[in-house]
Amino acid sequence: MTTQFPHIFEPFTVKRTTFRNRVIMPPMGSNYATFSGEVSEEMKNYYGLRAKGGTALITVENACIDYPLATNGTKQLRIDSKQFMPGLFELTERIHKYGALASIQLNHAGASAYPERLGGLQSVSSSSVPSKAGNPAPRPLTRREILNIVDKYAEAAERAIGAGFDMVEIHGGHSYLLDQFLSPLYNKRTDEFGGSYENRARFARLVIEAVRAKVGKWTRVSFRISADEFIEGGNTLEDTLKLLEYIIPEVDIINVSAAVNDSIQYQIDKCDLPDAWRAYLSEAVKKKFGKPVILSGNIRDPKIADEVIAAGKTDFLAIGRGLIADPDWCNKAQHGRTDCIRKCISCNIGCADHRIAKSKPIRCTVNPAVIEGEAYKRTKITRPLHVVVIGAGTGGLETACTAAEIGCSVTVLEKRNEVGGMARRIARFPEKSRIEDFPAYLEKRAAALPNLEIRMNTKATEELLEELNPDILYAATGSVPMLPPIEGLRELTDAKDSKIRSIEGFMSAIPYYEANAAGKNVVIIGAGAVGLDVMEFFALRKAHVTVIEMMPAFGKDLDVVSKSTFKDLLATHPVDMHLGTALQKVCPDKFVAAKDGTESEYPFDFGFICMGLVPDIPKDNPFETYARKKGIPFNNIGNSRKTGQIMHGTELGRDIINTIDAIGGFDL
Repeated sequence: MTTQFPHIFEPFTVKRTTFRNRVIMPPMGSNYATFSGEVSEEMKNYYGLRAKGGTALITVENACIDYPLATNGTKQLRIDSKQFMPGLFELTERIHKYGALASIQLNHAGASAYPERLGGLQSVSSSSVPSKAGNPAPRPLTRREILNIVDKYAEAAERAIGAGFDMVEIHGGHSYLLDQFLSPLYNKRTDEFGGSYENRARFARLVIEAVRAKVGKWTRVSFRISADEFIEGGNTLEDTLKLLEYIIPEVDIINVSAAVNDSIQYQIDKCDLPDAWRAYLSEAVKKKFGKPVILSGNIRDPKIADEVIAAGKTDFLAIGRGLIADPDWCNKAQHGRTDCIRKCISCNIGCADHRIAKSKPIRCTVNPAVIEGEAYKRTKITRPLHVVVIGAGTGGLETACTAAEIGCSVTVLEKRNEVGGMARRIARFPEKSRIEDFPAYLEKRAAALPNLEIRMNTKATEELLEELNPDILYAATGSVPMLPPIEGLRELTDAKDSKIRSIEGFMSAIPYYEANAAGKNVVIIGAGAVGLDVMEFFALRKAHVTVIEMMPAFGKDLDVVSKSTFKDLLATHPVDMHLGTALQKVCPDKFVAAKDGTESEYPFDFGFICMGLVPDIPKDNPFETYARKKGIPFNNIGNSRKTGQIMHGTELGRDIINTIDAIGGFDL
């Protein structure tokens, strides 16, 4: 065992069961179950991979205890009948195979139920308050229904233990049913289940007591709670400490989380929240009740993780998205390979947004093989292949590293003097600095591969390609700002001494703008993801910000966490947002834009053009022409194929394995 992080890897015993270290995988919906709610082979592989990676406890995602009213996902795991036990047993077998303990979270969604699976039924809750702004109103549960649900929790817990789980967790946070009773945001009852702390905690206490009666004295029971709901009218930490007095006598471990649906950026942490930022919450719970606690919240760096345990602020670390990004987080940290950890960048796109907003199975921006892991490395090419990649952004580097790791000779041509592409430049935003972890990881990964060469400050030409003579050619040349033919736009954007900058111009001068933002009039054209990032930058630095957006809404393609973040920003900072307004003319010190046929002028000290990005590749695509002439495979990936998200380039980069397979590069 490494001595670098002794507190992370010190075993911990709870009720005769020893956790091999302090890292747990918290419950996160995956959409990997079957449509009927059974365990799938994908799910077994997914959780098994994290157990194999050294995690002490795998907490399987929230399972539905009473279908359909309790369900909250398109393909949610179910535990409301014995028919689901064979699959759950196979899942615990897979987890135990690799030395990890297994837990499962038991949950009733209440007003957060997934509408399409309710079959026309009205969702239920403590009161008729929706669990999220804009959602349908639920109906209040009767006392008899509450007691019936208590029994459902207990029966589900009994099934879980029968299926081989070492522990069960009761979900009491995040706008689900028990939280809908605990929180004054939702609970407007006047009976024995509403009003006082004791009354609001009554339902949760009954559930815990019923579960304990079913699973016995020595089975570990954890309870997850939103210690601070971070929203006006919700529970504060002080409220939660009072509520827990009535809940925890039969609880062994308290899983300290935070936030609700309408403050989701503090539940599924936004990018700029520091590592272990919630430690003061777990510390307060631990100090008052003296029971083991779990801390979550953007935990990425093993050094910080070790420090919070050493300081007595937590007993366990919940590393969720970090384990989606790298299943081997524990093994790498334990054996001194921290530089090899593929850290989560908290973008919340492939995990949270896929599942919550798009009803897709989870994926990951930085990990193109969430389920398969690094199994591809076991397959090696059986004949020499030279792969040339044009562009050393994240997509290009993933392509290059993957090809080199299976035995190809790889040459990367990069026209700039740095690798990492747009991701590295976006990471220069102070609020986006966590993104830097991904290009930094790829750069180190590439440097460790002797059969991979990166040529900096090198433009790809047909002559150079002829010299390199590739067997496979990939273009990952990225994107450039879109500058449509609007009067003055192209002439003034990024021109010498101009006040108007594109996103590229802004990113190249962030320190200047950071020092000179306060009090300035800033006008931003475009309220997509990039424009909103610029808006956030200046709003937080006390500039007077105006945003012009031609669409009727801002942030059309944003993930759910970013949408909530920007809504909160707009509610707390004086940003002047003009929707349905189109840019007409660009002048040296003002923009002219029109809404409903009426033009207005928008003077500025700093003006920014954030109208989107377009692929940075010539229309005639000389790279594809070269490949066709030579009869070799060609792929255009990342933003040079279609501008969008880092994740798409990463996935296409890993797919070079299929390209190699198609030309007979493997003797399978």
